[in-house]
Order: sequence, then structure tokens, then C-alpha cells
Amino acid sequence: MNYNFRKATLLEIPQIWTIIQQAIVRRKNDGSQQWQDGYPNENVIRTDIAKGIGYVLNDNDTIVGYAAIVFNDEPAYQHIKGTWLTNEDFVVVHRVAISDAYLGKGLAQKIFLFTEDLAIDNKIYSIKVDTNFDNIPMLKILEKLGYTYCGEVIFRGGIRKAFEKIIN
Repeated sequence: MNYNFRKATLLEIPQIWTIIQQAIVRRKNDGSQQWQDGYPNENVIRTDIAKGIGYVLNDNDTIVGYAAIVFNDEPAYQHIKGTWLTNEDFVVVHRVAISDAYLGKGLAQKIFLFTEDLAIDNKIYSIKVDTNFDNIPMLKILEKLGYTYCGEVIFRGGIRKAFEKIIN
């Protein structure tokens, strides 16, 4: 497999949206409340890409995953019930989704590892992420990759678990 991680283009929205829709169904089937309220939607993805924060994971020419990678900008993270590990520059990972056809290959983890490389390339050594209390697959990924639970944040009106990883 020849994976690469790059900025998405507006022309790729149909493939990305299919992957997001698959992830929405998976969350529901897992019993999670995350992504069951019309978010994310196609307009969110379009906005991500227009802002330059939408990224795709490719297997050669096939889009197999998506994430929004945000630098130093997540207002919800300013008000944590808990304590972040650092108060320096940070990268945020949002909206991680993998194609149904590529599940079980560790590709969500690969997105996080590519994000670490992207952060280091930009001389940023902290990655922050939040997820629903009931998103067990993501909680397991964060634990496996060495993220530290830092507390709770309110994101889109809901309480989310917040994590940070210091990289170098």
C-alpha cells in the first residue's frame, strides 16, 4: 500500500462525503451519539477544503480517509474543565473518517501519524483532539497512540473528552 496524506480539493467532495456518510452510519451502529445530528455535513466538508484544512488519505489514487487538520484554532479548547499539557502552538484533528472498504488496516492511526509529521514540519509539538465519551474506536486509537486525557471541553453544545499528545 502506498499511502499519502495531502490537502483535499473541492472536486473530491463526492468521494469524501461518501466516506463521512459511512462513518456516520458506523457511529450509529456502534451506539454512539457522535455525528447523529446532521454534523458533519457536506457544507462542513466544503468549508474545510475552502479554508485549506481538509485533508485526504490516499492509497495510490483512491481516497480512503479524511480529516480536518486545524492549526492553533479551536475556540472550544480555551475553556477546558481540566488542564492541557501545554499552552504552546498546537494542531487539532477533527472529523476523522475511513472508508468502509479500508477498515481494520490502522488507517485512522496513520492519519494521526501523518498529522504528527505535518505538525513537526510546521515546528509545532502538540496535537489536541476531542471525541465523544461513547466513541470507543477513537478512544482506543488515542490510547494506543499515547494521547493523554486532559479533561472535558464543550464542542457544539456537547461535553467531549479532550486529549493532547506532545510530539518531538
